[in-house]
Amino acid sequence: MERGILAVFREAQVTKVPIADGGEGTTEALVTATGGRIVYQQVMGPLGDVVEARWGILGDGKTAVIEVAAASGLTLLSKEKRNPLLATTYGIGQLIKAALDQGIRKLIIGIGGSATNDGGAGMARALGAKFLDRSNNELPNGGAALKNLAKIDVSQLDFRLAETTILLACDVDNPLCGPRGASTVYGPQKGATPAMVAELDQALKHYAELAKSITGKDVAETPGAGAAGGLGAGLLIFTPSELRPGIQIILETAGFEEKVKHADLVITGEGRTDMQTAHGKAPVGVATLAQKYNVPTLCLSGGLGPGHEDVLQQGISGLMSIVPQPMTLEECMVDVDDLVAAATGRLCRLVQVGMQMK
Repeated sequence: MERGILAVFREAQVTKVPIADGGEGTTEALVTATGGRIVYQQVMGPLGDVVEARWGILGDGKTAVIEVAAASGLTLLSKEKRNPLLATTYGIGQLIKAALDQGIRKLIIGIGGSATNDGGAGMARALGAKFLDRSNNELPNGGAALKNLAKIDVSQLDFRLAETTILLACDVDNPLCGPRGASTVYGPQKGATPAMVAELDQALKHYAELAKSITGKDVAETPGAGAAGGLGAGLLIFTPSELRPGIQIILETAGFEEKVKHADLVITGEGRTDMQTAHGKAPVGVATLAQKYNVPTLCLSGGLGPGHEDVLQQGISGLMSIVPQPMTLEECMVDVDDLVAAATGRLCRLVQVGMQMK
């Protein structure tokens, strides 16, 4: 984008702010914005194998950022191996524990892009909770096993959690169960058949009811509880967490408001702009804050889908796709840097024309 801007406005001062909304890229965005560092950690992957996950320590040295996708992500599995009946969030718990071991007491967790549907039970298990059946045997990993849950033992839950602040960066408002729940809405993309969706939904419902009776926390209908296969619910139940729109957390941490006060124009973007963008996605979050200071926002996207016009009512003044001609997704991915630079140049030339109009 900077390259495209300077090709048209050679004297422009460009301030770059990395943005994410809680999904993939959140760690990199916040570490870059704050001058922090990346940490690598070997943890359990979604199906029990060992994966090297990365998390970040921000520039203040006191805050960690963790992406669910790094340890339990859908992209860690081929389509053939995806199985939400068995997939676990245990690796996320290991990353939280690693941050606590480093003396960190404030965590930002981006909950998106998971391969899991276990309600965060794996995460809690890694932090000391026990999930037992009627014979007092520990349940195996995965969402399907929760249908046999009879007891949750939190007596050995990591005591350091009580003195920790956890912000959950979330860009969805789905409840845990039901027609808009984790299993129904996101289960199919994780490999769930209709029968598996029904099984997982019932298992999560049973899990939530038992957790409520033991902990007193009723989170099943909380917006965002269904995020990351119910990990949102698990974090709310077992840790002192607060769910917030991911883009708000990222903008605050990156100090975006102070920067936008002095701007003449904001250019933002995303992979695809459509009707979902208007419901709290990153570009709208950027535009809403810019609008507070009467700074116009333009959005560049990989593609414009159905309902993209909705964002024009959310503070975004104009839209453009980076694709100049019919191209495959693979071609776009290979040439994305040049496509973004060229599209930004085209956008700036239109801005230039507007500046010249009477």
